[in-house]
Amino acid sequence: MAELMTVGELASYLRVTEKTVYRLLKRGLLPATKVGRQWRFDKALVDGWLRQRPVEAKASILVVDDEQSIRLMFKQTLEELGHRVEVAESSLKGLELVKQRNFDMVFLDLKMPMMDGAELFRQIKALRPKLPVIIITGYPDSEIMARALSLGPFGVMNKPFSASDIITAVNTFVQFTAPKV
Repeated sequence: MAELMTVGELASYLRVTEKTVYRLLKRGLLPATKVGRQWRFDKALVDGWLRQRPVEAKASILVVDDEQSIRLMFKQTLEELGHRVEVAESSLKGLELVKQRNFDMVFLDLKMPMMDGAELFRQIKALRPKLPVIIITGYPDSEIMARALSLGPFGVMNKPFSASDIITAVNTFVQFTAPKV
């Protein structure tokens, strides 16, 4: 059975405002169905739409995770789409890369040795307040997550996730934050 979302739920899912959803609807860009007077969105169709939409803007992405398999999954998945991907196996290396380069977005693991993701997030925000960060975690209800939440807005990807989830997250970011020409 189809998982249908309301305008508000879709806006939250895409991490955009409801106004943006209505703008996309008006331009005929979103797969949608009208039920009575309300718009509804089939999650599977929206996911397919996100994967198939041409993304002209390529992003420079940093992935900070102590698990090699996660870093490799991000790197292979995103480089196949033409994005530039840097990986760091520790928070300290990730912080150094943020200081040295300009990234369009950062994926960072919440639970890492030496410096956890919440502390890295705090330091990234101090250096580059507008840099979008998506925290990847298997511990969404942890004390570390609570600390991160107190530092400001960010996206969250719960583990386990698939290559499709990575693509959807990046495509959503690129489509809705790339400058309009």
